[in-house]
Amino acid sequence: MIARMGQFEQYEKKFKALADQKRLEIMYVLCQKGQTCVCDLTEAFGMTQSKLSYHLKILLEANLITKETKGTWSYYDLNDIEVNHLLSEELCCVFRKTGKGSCC
Repeated sequence: MIARMGQFEQYEKKFKALADQKRLEIMYVLCQKGQTCVCDLTEAFGMTQSKLSYHLKILLEANLITKETKGTWSYYDLNDIEVNHLLSEELCCVFRKTGKGSCC
């Protein structure tokens, strides 16, 4: 049970990150464009870099996006593995009642 509690904290962080329309839009753009410079994201969303950085930080802490620094620029991309993991049946297995079929 204790091991699950640590998992729940991780899922809480991810779902909190996903519970914001702007962050979902950022993830969608990264999904469509692939690795994107923060300067291009600032332009695409018409928001200040500090506000965008706030959203990117939350997504990074939830491990939903990745960051690569090249020189002075930061490039962000969707963390495909983590997003696919989150959208997989694994999470439903945590809450599936015993005897109701198994996906694990």
